[in-house]
Parts: sequence; structure tokens; C-alpha cells
Amino acid sequence: MTDEPTPERAAPPAAKPTRRLDARSLRGLAHPLRMSIYELLGLDGPATATLLSERLGENTGTISWHLRHLAEHGFIEEETGRGTKRERWWRTVKVTNVLHTADLRDDPDARGAVSVFTQELLRQHFERVTHYLGEEWEDEWRNAGTLSDWRDLRMTPDQLRALNEELTAVIVRHLPAPDAESRAAPGTGADTEPAPDALPVVVQLQSFPRREHGSP
Repeated sequence: MTDEPTPERAAPPAAKPTRRLDARSLRGLAHPLRMSIYELLGLDGPATATLLSERLGENTGTISWHLRHLAEHGFIEEETGRGTKRERWWRTVKVTNVLHTADLRDDPDARGAVSVFTQELLRQHFERVTHYLGEEWEDEWRNAGTLSDWRDLRMTPDQLRALNEELTAVIVRHLPAPDAESRAAPGTGADTEPAPDALPVVVQLQSFPRREHGSP
């Protein structure tokens, strides 16, 4: 994943430094436009306010204000040695953000931020899938992707947590090393160049309990 904070996600084992979000830092991110900016920087790499304004259909001044806000809260940083005083380049900070919503349950000042953040995160996930389905892909790629769900699982909280940790560990094995200059081909190590036909891949994992209806 690009590094977007995910509610209740198990922290990846020894990938990047981990930052546990508190109410203040969450409020710094929980805005639809700021989350869109953060998403684009994570997916497509460094960009300027001008480039982001073209992608998002917002004026440059508004984008610049939100970029400074994200930087103030430690989500992005300026890419030094690139750009000018008038046109700065921004990139995401190399840290894995983790949000445990239970930490903020009793904080009335955080409830609005948690709601905005989770709703916007779900919208982003949904739009990624709909964009993929609406694009033209060769059969080789179309057959490689998947949209799946399983509904016959019954688990305790500990079992669900263990499942999430196991699935996360599988994904982490396919990530490049944190200090790799370029993305390695999955499972080949950080020093290996990606295969010529390799493309960026998004993995979205959603797992949650469902309340039963009609049971006594």
C-alpha cells in the first residue's frame, strides 16, 4: 500500500518505521482534499502543487495550503535539491502510519476526524476498484487480478487478528527493502530490477465481523 493509515491494521514486521496516529495527527490528515493529495503522492511519487492541482481540479493556492498542513503534521516533506523557491516538490514521509480507532473512542474531539477519515478511506478504496474495472486491460492482467470475498468464516477476535497478521506478512514478503532505490520484482530481493512487464499493484485487504440478524 502506499502508506495510507488503515484502521485496526496490524503493523508490518520490520518494513519502515511505524507511527501510531493520535487525535492531533489524525485531524491533520482527515480532510477529503488532503487525503486525496496524500494518496496521489503515495501512488505516483513526488509532485508539485501545480501538478497536483491539474490532477485534482483545484487551484494551486488551495493545494499549496493543504500541502503545508500535511507537512506540519509529518505526513509529507519537501524533496530537497529539487525545484525552486516558487515551485517546491513534495513527497510522502517514509513511515507506516497506523491508526487504532479504539485509542480515540473516548475522545470527543477526535470523533469527527475518525468519521471523516474512515469514510474518505473507503471512498478511495472503492474508486480504485471502479477505475480498474472501467479500464481496458489485456486478458493476462485481467485474469491475474481478483475481487474476492469469503462469507462462511466464524472467528474469535484473536483468530481474526491472527488472520490479518498472517495475510500482512505474506504481502510484506513481496515488498522491496525500505532503502531500495527502485522496486524489486516480487520475491527477488531489493537489488533486483523489476521485470520489464511489471506494473504497480494495489492490494486492498478488508476483514471485519458482521452482526447476525434474526438470531435469538
